[in-house]
Amino acid sequence: MITDSLKYLFAFCVGCGFVATLTSCQDEWNSHYDASTANSGTLWQAVAQNSSLTNFARVVKAAGYDTLLDGSQTFTVFAPTDNALSAAQADSLIAEFQRQADAGTRTNDNTVVRQFLQNHIALFRHPVSSLTADSITMMNSKYALLTADQLAGTSLKTANVLYNNGLLFTLDRQLDYFPNVFEYLGHDAELDSVYQFLNRYSVYEFNDAKSVPGEIVDGMTIYLDSVSELRNSVLSACGLINSEDSTYWMLCPTNSEWNRLVAEYEPYFNYPGSVAKRDSMVYANTRMAIIRGAFFSRTFNTDAALLDSAVSTQAPSALVRQMLDEDYPYYTYYKPFEPGGIFYDTEDIRCSNGHVRKARQWHLSPFASFAQTIKVEAENILYQDTIINAIDPLIVREVTTDNPFYGQVSGNRFVEVVPDPATAQVTVSYKIPGVLSGMGYDIYGVLVPSTAYDPLDTSDIDKPNIIRATLYYSDQNGREAQRRFNNNIINDPARVDTVLLASNFSFPTCSYGLSEEKAKIALRSNVSSKQTATHSLTFRIDCLIIKPHQLSEQ
Repeated sequence: MITDSLKYLFAFCVGCGFVATLTSCQDEWNSHYDASTANSGTLWQAVAQNSSLTNFARVVKAAGYDTLLDGSQTFTVFAPTDNALSAAQADSLIAEFQRQADAGTRTNDNTVVRQFLQNHIALFRHPVSSLTADSITMMNSKYALLTADQLAGTSLKTANVLYNNGLLFTLDRQLDYFPNVFEYLGHDAELDSVYQFLNRYSVYEFNDAKSVPGEIVDGMTIYLDSVSELRNSVLSACGLINSEDSTYWMLCPTNSEWNRLVAEYEPYFNYPGSVAKRDSMVYANTRMAIIRGAFFSRTFNTDAALLDSAVSTQAPSALVRQMLDEDYPYYTYYKPFEPGGIFYDTEDIRCSNGHVRKARQWHLSPFASFAQTIKVEAENILYQDTIINAIDPLIVREVTTDNPFYGQVSGNRFVEVVPDPATAQVTVSYKIPGVLSGMGYDIYGVLVPSTAYDPLDTSDIDKPNIIRATLYYSDQNGREAQRRFNNNIINDPARVDTVLLASNFSFPTCSYGLSEEKAKIALRSNVSSKQTATHSLTFRIDCLIIKPHQLSEQ
């Protein structure tokens, strides 16, 4: 008997006392097994000719998997017998497969394929012995414990029947299917809006590392076992909720909440008509704004940590925030289970690789995720646009540690805008990246005293600046428009002074995610020749702050 031979060889290997010998014995057994005990024909022929597998065979053929099991790839098939899979159940599976196929569902995404067929088939051969206790990977990437007489707790009716392209087992009942987080989204009718959006970015790619190469024909490798795996660019960036090797929570709005949020957020992503693929960007960025910060790796979100805060995969680390000089920890949500918290009153659904938190009310604020305060450092030449009547390049000053203003200036660096010629009214403009449309912004300039660089330079200590601001932006047709504010803003020249340049200004179009900034702000020294005795034409800029108006009101 095959099983007795296997027991004998394993007993011999154990007697040798070496793991390496044990592995060698297993390999020798596999070679002997392959050479002398294989039944003629393929796995498909075996299934089709087995009178106890008629219902399983019908589902296999209806889904086109008869061709797969009749080919050269190697599989282990765990087939439920007719006692475990009735004719009515087979009819239902076939009808559902066809319904999804007619609707254009890809074969690998068809629930009958993933949840039933691939749940009962594994790549490669997986023989069992009395010593077997292995976790094997099914075709749908689910892990299942295989022992001498069970697979995932289901009894093996027959085992180790070898054919030309693999092994056939039979089961006394169907294997349970346990969806991962991504799969569950497509399974739950209340969450399929999110699933349909995410699944737009799914592709199946050939994985040569997991495939078994054969001979080389005409310079190309012919693979005996060809393995394709799901790749999804959004999940790769936000969280691998489709991977059985990772553990995640995902906060997910129901369809009604999803539709409400899409309607609410879409005006924030009104790109100019001149932007290439404008409609696609509006569609994608609106929906990404909803779910980008809703993925949570359990590696960083332990049970104890979640009592205080939930940190999404998009949250910058404290070190990165320090480098960017950002105070607010975006994508980190405090007291998530308390009233108003992101997980408050959500339904908890356990999946094979984590949990779905189903939200019928969305408590994740846009101001804690994508609607962020924008800071433009004045010394950053990437954002400097035009310099008129001033020394160019702008003079960069540093605040030393012994200066009283150290720590009050962002990054302890600022620029000095010096008139050239000395009596000229200067203008400097900056690009503003990533603005949202339809979002009211308060725009501030942070002005710095001369003593922040040199404590002894008191020449301008009593001379404030007079600043006029003008905003430039794209209209809906992509043409540049402008808004000049009738303001003569006077700062306090003795301190680091944050002055309001524009209040609750709403850009008609957005530049979120664009490589070229469409919005700009120009600061002009509006000191006249008659005012130079009391006001300074030179001004010093720490940074510009573009803050959502709603946050300013809080």
